[in-house]
Amino acid sequence: MTWLRLALANLGLSPLTSGVNVVLMGLGTASIVLLLLAGSQLSETLSRDARAIDLVLGAQGSPTQLVLSTVYHADVPPGNIAQREAERWADDPRVETAIPLSLGDSVRGLRIVGTTSAYATLYGAGLAAGRFWERPMEAVVGAAAAESTGLDVESRFAGAHGLADAGHTHASRPYRVVGVLEPTGTVLDRLILTSLESVWTLHDDDLPAQRDAHADDEADHGEHEHDADHHPEADREITAMLIRYRSPLAAMTLPRDVNAGGSLQAASPAVEVSRILQLVGIGFDGLEAFSWVLIVTAALSVFAALYGSLRARRFDLAMLRCLGATRWELLSVLILEGVLLSAFGVALGFLAGHGAMELLGGWLESARGVALTGWTWTPAETMLLLGLFAVGAVAAALPAVQAYRTDVAATLAKA
Repeated sequence: MTWLRLALANLGLSPLTSGVNVVLMGLGTASIVLLLLAGSQLSETLSRDARAIDLVLGAQGSPTQLVLSTVYHADVPPGNIAQREAERWADDPRVETAIPLSLGDSVRGLRIVGTTSAYATLYGAGLAAGRFWERPMEAVVGAAAAESTGLDVESRFAGAHGLADAGHTHASRPYRVVGVLEPTGTVLDRLILTSLESVWTLHDDDLPAQRDAHADDEADHGEHEHDADHHPEADREITAMLIRYRSPLAAMTLPRDVNAGGSLQAASPAVEVSRILQLVGIGFDGLEAFSWVLIVTAALSVFAALYGSLRARRFDLAMLRCLGATRWELLSVLILEGVLLSAFGVALGFLAGHGAMELLGGWLESARGVALTGWTWTPAETMLLLGLFAVGAVAAALPAVQAYRTDVAATLAKA
């Protein structure tokens, strides 16, 4: 305890220098901690949201865009596909589960997804309140969506085109909330689910001119149906079909067969997730390299401070030797000073990094629907913690060795 108090007292002799060293170490540590937390949680979130989906069938275009829009609901889809064509592949014996999606509308930035109740089952979601839809214009709200919008069972809302509130609103055909889902920690929490028929109904309402022309034509033949929900099935379109394989062998043949057909595109979420993480990782690597530059700078600063302090305290160290301190005790107290500087900087950095992640996560969840938190710990942080203490010890090593080699007689003779 005496040597610890002595090390703290020595650091207190130059509070400005010690403070600068702590801040430098803290900035580098906080940057790396923030990157580790963001990288691990983003990777886990992307993998978790796509874990139950083996293949996405959609319109031809960018496979990354198709996966982003239909699995993560973070982009606009490349287009629509004929429901009849998608169901042909859904009936393939290599397919275990096929779930249709129809996108296009949103409410307060949250996407409305036309689908079946199997989509909720895909993520293991149960109902916290109410029931699933039974007829058009009934909706079930995800847990996070319900919290952010205040929607509950029996609430009514109108969808708007696109993902922006400025889009055309279907005020004349509001949805009625009939259920709220339990939290799942997946993309499902941020969605509002309804039936495919609901989306088709609104789509038909958006085409009055075409419908009227069709009505006049059909009236001449006495075949017109007045209800928009009786639109011919052959004309129905969906955005995508989510596929789960019956066996791993299907992954070798089904995507190739779909893409060879020419009308649809098959995109693998696992492949696209790896591509996205690789692109994100390039940016993270650059930021992490800059963070390590800050830490190395802090280590050099610790070395310079301790070395300068050693020269100023050489007579004090010689007197300690005369009072009975051993060479190893002098060595230990200098290393302890370096470790303490690192410890203060590391503590500051970890607190700042986790605090910044919590603040950033709160903003991202409200603005982008991406859930990140600072209340977590990754295995990589443990290795970082040990490495940073080692950096402090190494930075103090040379000054400590100089203290170890102090010649008591020669030093006191110069006094």
